[in-house]
Amino acid sequence: MTGFRPPAFGRRMVKGSPLSAPDKVAPTVLLQHPMARVEPAGASLPFEILADLRALCLDRLDPAAIAAMAPERLRADMERLISEIATERRIQLNSREQRILAEELVFDMLGLGPLEPLLDDDRISEIMVNGPDKVFVECKGRLVASGVRFRDTAHLVAICQRIASAVGRRIDEASPMADARLRDGSRVNIVFPPLALDGPYLTIRKFGRQIIDLERLVAFGSLTAPVARVLRIAAQVRLNIIVSGGTGAGKTTLLNALSRLIDASERVITIEDAAELQLQKPHVVRLETRPANLEGAGEIAQRELMRNALRMRPDRIIIGECRGQEAFDMLQAMNTGHDGSMSTVHANTTRDALTRIENMVQMGNMGLPSHAIRNQILGAVDLIIQVERQRDGGRRIVQVTEICGMDGDVFTLNDIFRLEVQGEGPDGRLTGHYTVSRVPPSFMRRLACYGLEREWHAAVEQAAGEC
Repeated sequence: MTGFRPPAFGRRMVKGSPLSAPDKVAPTVLLQHPMARVEPAGASLPFEILADLRALCLDRLDPAAIAAMAPERLRADMERLISEIATERRIQLNSREQRILAEELVFDMLGLGPLEPLLDDDRISEIMVNGPDKVFVECKGRLVASGVRFRDTAHLVAICQRIASAVGRRIDEASPMADARLRDGSRVNIVFPPLALDGPYLTIRKFGRQIIDLERLVAFGSLTAPVARVLRIAAQVRLNIIVSGGTGAGKTTLLNALSRLIDASERVITIEDAAELQLQKPHVVRLETRPANLEGAGEIAQRELMRNALRMRPDRIIIGECRGQEAFDMLQAMNTGHDGSMSTVHANTTRDALTRIENMVQMGNMGLPSHAIRNQILGAVDLIIQVERQRDGGRRIVQVTEICGMDGDVFTLNDIFRLEVQGEGPDGRLTGHYTVSRVPPSFMRRLACYGLEREWHAAVEQAAGEC
């Protein structure tokens, strides 16, 4: 079984070509060691020379003219200016070094500074800045050190404040935490002192540019073709599905892939804290929460959006991540004619996911006893899919579980598929197979109504034959 490979990601904030051919230096080959370094595309000049040239260039620039200039034009003007200053100061620069410095200066003025090469690197799915000289990335599922650095803490602070101000947020010691989103949809979290003990912390989860479907996930090694076939049938017969997993396990990626199976004639409403879903359907209504303003007013939470969505005549409702009181409204929607709805939760196993949903409903202070909540869950949720980021960096589906009923106060579960890891291959990737349940699912009548009963059995038998 091969590992999950992160998809390519969206455009950076600065439009224009990256450090370009023919002089572009290929990125360093990623080593297998989990802390191998990943260098940004392009080489850098000695730090002191860069600082001197940068200061001289900025002294000669007109800020008003820069703001009105296209990135490509600004880059060309910067190259000419750098060449002039280098000649005046007798600094030895070849054309490639001039181009790299011009690119870095443009990144600083219009983009995210030294992070721009990382944003442009399709191998990287997440960027974690722990200080001006401590930048880490998740590259092909592995956490690795990066070769980039900020000039100093003030430089990092300026980049963080640029991100926050672009979405109307404030980030400083009085308001030391902020969530934001880049223009390409990448999610950003910023933490400032005094909460951040070692300086500003910046985390960017990059937004996927490529459309991910189940076929691509099979190619990535996240699941096998028969399991994908079963999930496709589950979406077609409008089973209510919960995708469970830890942080960074690939829950949203799988939810995106499942949502592509929804029929184009259906009206779908999505509710998210930060818009990540990419439904390529003609009848999609996208809702996003709104945080409180600087005065602490104006917040619109997921629960309010969920209640409003029920008045918008949805066929299906998709909640990007269920994390609080909206869990009760989600169960109500699934139980009242909105079959085929989907969501994700943070949990380590499919059984833990049920406990998590129950706890979230109790957060709403509805006064419902535990047995009533469990009956709501039993009537609402059909399948739970567990995804996991494993030690080799691969993101895989490890369980597909049906909720069969109750045995007293305990849910009776049927693991339709369960991934059994057997070992590691020569390349360090985990190997294993799926065990398959022979117990017929409780929704066989629904499969028969859609004429997909035989296809379901064939997919399950095929999966069993591969074990």
